[in-house]
Amino acid sequence: MFPRSSGILLHPSSLYGKYGIGTLGNSAIEFIDFLDRSNQKLWQVFPLGPTGYGDSPYQCFSAFAGNSYLIDLENLINLGLLETADADKAELGSDPKSIDYGLLYKNKLPLLRKAYENYKKADNEQMKFEIEIFKSENSFWLEDYSLFISLKYYFKGQEWSKWDEDILLRKESALKKYKKLLKDDIEYNNFVQYLFFNQWAKIKGYANSKGISIIGDIPIFVAFDSADAWANPEIFLFDKERKPIDVAGVPPDYFSETGQLWGNPLFDWEKLKEGGYKWWIERVRANLKTADIIRIDHFRGFESYWAVPAGEKTAIIGEWRKGPGIDFFNSIKAALGDLPIIAEDLGNLTNEVVELRNETGFPGMKILQFAFDSDEENDYLTHSYDHNCVVYTGTHDNDTITGWYSKASEHDKEYVRDYFDIYTDNEIHWRFIKAAWRSVANMALAPMQDFLGLDSEARMNIPGVADGNWKWRMKEEALTTVLSDEIKRITKLYGR
Repeated sequence: MFPRSSGILLHPSSLYGKYGIGTLGNSAIEFIDFLDRSNQKLWQVFPLGPTGYGDSPYQCFSAFAGNSYLIDLENLINLGLLETADADKAELGSDPKSIDYGLLYKNKLPLLRKAYENYKKADNEQMKFEIEIFKSENSFWLEDYSLFISLKYYFKGQEWSKWDEDILLRKESALKKYKKLLKDDIEYNNFVQYLFFNQWAKIKGYANSKGISIIGDIPIFVAFDSADAWANPEIFLFDKERKPIDVAGVPPDYFSETGQLWGNPLFDWEKLKEGGYKWWIERVRANLKTADIIRIDHFRGFESYWAVPAGEKTAIIGEWRKGPGIDFFNSIKAALGDLPIIAEDLGNLTNEVVELRNETGFPGMKILQFAFDSDEENDYLTHSYDHNCVVYTGTHDNDTITGWYSKASEHDKEYVRDYFDIYTDNEIHWRFIKAAWRSVANMALAPMQDFLGLDSEARMNIPGVADGNWKWRMKEEALTTVLSDEIKRITKLYGR
């Protein structure tokens, strides 16, 4: 079990800074200092991988690589890889409250390329040595990823299923040909990954030095348009032409009459088991380098998952199939030791899923916002918790507490007021935070937006909506002493 503690959910992209997006630089250090002043022991982030269309960190080009948008430019200036003028004159977005991913794609990536060209000219022996070590230590995924991204640019951004057949099928002659043709691009992508992980290691190290643990995130499924799917077709349910046979989703339920068609390729669990789950072991190993604790998204998929025939327009047609179950987690544990994992076990759970979670010993999740939905029976009210769980006011998929409450029915508002024994709607976000913090749950977290009392404009993601998500940024003036003192006060009050 995890010790009684608390923390804040905030992706690095939402940090403040003058270059269009939050980065792994001074604002990350300042946020860690804010956590420290607030007596928080947990910082939760989304997956840190490179995002593609839609900018979702849950649909990445790699389950291992880092997001180049998060690389801090000031650090590159300090290293002599960029001039201040290079960064200042690049149009990266001027809205301090929102990220313009189109501008980042257009203008930040050329800055990283310029840094790479300057690195080559500088003949920096120490950095060359460090990059070679990095390449060696991460060869399991880095070689395929850097080639994949280089090929993606070569084929003008097309997903790999539309590449020329020889390289789509990874024929030996084609791999040899493109590794030679794209050699400099591959080295550039190795360089970018080195920069990301070098910067993240310093951020994580600083957090750990303050007694703060990083909670990372592993989505169970990977994107089809990813280095993982292209380079490891044997572990997915693909046909001979590398096309998905079935894809991931969830069936129709209270939230959607047609279910949710995610479209991710499904794993061939029998093939993975035959290989001792090697790919998954390496994935968890890599994530345990970048995080101290891992939240596994869609945990129920390890017990059973909804398989939809490829080509279906909705998730109505499909079938439940058995996942790898406890054998999977026992294999991971045998290879890596005790697993500091949080199980995202939200939704309608079967007895079998609950049994699997209990067998692993992993804490599940409680979302306090869900507790007051008058149309759904649930166990999210704090009086029903046991110690081995993690309570959140909301997640990245929820509206903010202030935004949700402003739209709630009068019946639901009355339910909230009655349960919390309050007679006013003032500062409703603090009512939820305090309820989470005083619960018996071993860990309590809230998104930064809830600490700031922000409305729906600060919402991170609306599930099922493809555009306009993942853009929110925090203002620099948000991290006040008044706020840290109040967080510290309630954390001490409720013994976290």
